[in-house]
Formats: sequence, structure tokens, C-alpha cells
Amino acid sequence: MSSTSITESVAIPSSTDSAALSVTTVPFASTDPNEPLWNIDSPDSAPSPIRGSLGASIMGPDNIPIDLENPDLFAPPTSDNGDTGNSKWPFALSHNRLQTGGWARQENIEVMPIATAMASVDMRLEAGAIRELHWHKTSEWAYVLKGTSQITAVDTEGRNFIANVRAGDLWFFPPGIPHSIQATGDDPDGTEFLLIFDDGAFSEDSTFLLTDWLAHVPAEVISKNFQVNNSEAFAHIPDKELYIFPSTVPPDDQQAPVSPQGTIPQSYMFPLSTVNATQLSGGSVKIVDSTTFPISTTIAAAEVTVEPGAMRELHWHPTMDEWSFFLEGTGRVTVFASQSNARTFNYQAGDIGYVPTAMGHYVENTGNTTLRFLEIFNSDRFQDISLNQWLALTPPSLVKAHLNLDDETIAQLSKTKPTVIG
Repeated sequence: MSSTSITESVAIPSSTDSAALSVTTVPFASTDPNEPLWNIDSPDSAPSPIRGSLGASIMGPDNIPIDLENPDLFAPPTSDNGDTGNSKWPFALSHNRLQTGGWARQENIEVMPIATAMASVDMRLEAGAIRELHWHKTSEWAYVLKGTSQITAVDTEGRNFIANVRAGDLWFFPPGIPHSIQATGDDPDGTEFLLIFDDGAFSEDSTFLLTDWLAHVPAEVISKNFQVNNSEAFAHIPDKELYIFPSTVPPDDQQAPVSPQGTIPQSYMFPLSTVNATQLSGGSVKIVDSTTFPISTTIAAAEVTVEPGAMRELHWHPTMDEWSFFLEGTGRVTVFASQSNARTFNYQAGDIGYVPTAMGHYVENTGNTTLRFLEIFNSDRFQDISLNQWLALTPPSLVKAHLNLDDETIAQLSKTKPTVIG
């Protein structure tokens, strides 16, 4: 039977099923434009919570800079409906912990309740400054934003590790592995990096710190532990945590002490900056997970670029939440949460996005420059499902019955994932 005859047959009610085609009982979806009505470069007079005949002007006080950054919250597209959790958090709204030598600001469920699977920290170290020796209950994944960070670690077998991690590169430490981070002198300003933890309730303030621990151990116990008879040997331990503190710039050829157990066999560093991106019609993508970075068993990621006018295609992630970070440019995301719930968000560089497991979404470049962002997952593998590919690999008669597409349109569906569409 041809696809045409299949479509015709379901249009005729049978004696056992009186339901007609869905398109005969509900109206067609609107094709009216639903683009953002202004952008961050628009004049202060532009924001108004009016779209077509809907809405009304603001009569009371208003925070116009926030309105300019969020046109699709202030005047939502008519395709938005119902409610979803807030999927945007700017690091600019996070409390910043200022230290001599740097700072740190974090995002977790306290400020972004929807982000239950992952939390993050944006950290800055001046040249030579140290994020002191410490460890966490969770794993730690990092992306260096600028400068070079020197990392050290020792594993449970007594094997050690040291590496310089440059802008665009990654590191990963499994839970409980003690490590340190120090800014080199490669950049006179030091380094800044993004940290991801695989627990949305994580707090940077709950880190296990070397100085904090020893400040709360009796002095005689410390001496006994290290079998040092000199009572003054540990007389200058800080009486509280250092956290971030200034120090001298480490030498470029800094070496870890030789361990009789050897060095860590799986590198804690991955040179993502040197990986060739997969070029696509509307941008590019680099994917890194445990298949290419074996030690990274709880975090997978993609670095995506989207050119002006292009978009990261409609898709979803079947088994994991997506935590995203916008590195440059401006973007727009609509999150579909099922049961007719959908909401659109606007993002600028420095913003965090979040899409819970299986919720459909896209990322559209709404600016005139390249949009670049990270997609990060609490998983050992990167996985997504493409709407385009799903429909292309489904019998055409089924697709026609749902969407009333013609043969020409169905023939244009892609049987391989477009990922980023120009």
C-alpha cells in the first residue's frame, strides 16, 4: 500500500474507531514570527511586555538592563506555554568570595534549584597564586578559560601527577583525590577556570582543605603522625584555612617528586584546545567523554560554535541533564518540558543554562558574532537524539500522519545528525 493510500485510509473513520485525523480536530500551529522583539543593544525605550495584541506597558518601576538581556522572558513568544523551572543563572549574580590572590564564585541549587545534577565554580588566580591542596566528595571537571593552570595530584596508590593546563584544555579529578591548582606566569594576569561538580548541592565552601584540617588536629598528634621530634617543626601552621593565597610563580619545568610507586597511568589532563573540531554547516563541535578522556567517568562535554543565523538543532539528551555555559556571543533556547509546558530564555557570555533530562530544546544564535558555549553532562558518554534524524528514519507515512508534510519536505530530512544547522 502506498503512503498516500495509508494517509487516506486513516482519514476515514472506521466502525471500531471514530477518531478522525488530529489535524481535523485541532487548529494548525501558527507560522507567525516569534523572534525576540529587542536585544541588549536596543535603546532603553525598547523593552515592553507587549507582543501583538497581548500584554500592556509597565507603569511602575522597572529594571531596564535586565529587560534588555531577557526579551523572551519579558515579552515571551506565543509558543511559550505553562511553566518550567528557571533555566538561566548569570555568574554575575553569584556571591564572590574575594581572597588575596584571587576569587571564586559558585552556582548550585541554592541559586538555581532546577540544576540538581551539577554545580559549578568560576575561579580566578593571579600569577603564582595557589588554590590550596584539597579534595572533594565529588569529582571535579575543569575548563580553563584563560591563562595556564598547573595542577598536581596523588592517587590512592601513591602515584603522583603534574601538568600545565592551558586555555581551552581540561582536567578531571575523581572523588577524594587530593590535588592543587596554581597559576603559572604564562599570562601576566594569571588564570581563570570553570569547575564542574557532579552534584547540584555541592558547595565550594565544603571542600576538604589541608590547612583547615591541620588547624583542627592537636599539635602533638601532628608531630606523632610525621614522626618529627622537633617541637617547633609545625609551629607555623596557619590557624585557619588559606583557600586561595599568593605565592611565587612555579618554574615552567616544575617536576613532581619521584614516587617509588610511579606516576598516575591515566592523565588527569586533556588537551581539548588541540583537538580538531568537526565542521558543520552552521558551526562546529568538539566532543570529549570517557572514550577520549578515559579518567573522566562522570562528566562528558561538548564545545559548540554556532555562526550568526544558525542554530544547534532541535534535540534532547535521553538520560542526562545538560548544564551549559556561554563563552561568547548571544543565544536563545526554548525548553520543552512536556504537557504543553515550554519557556524561552536568552543567554549572554558568562551565563549558565540548564535543561533537565529528556526535555527538548535548541540553541539559536541571536547575535551578529559567533556563539560559543559548553554542553556538560553528568555522564561518562555524550548522547543526544536529533529530531531531524528521528523523523528521517521513521516511516514517511507516520510522519505525514502527524505533521502533514509533503514528500519534498520529507525527502529533505537528514538521516545523519545535522547537530548545528546553517
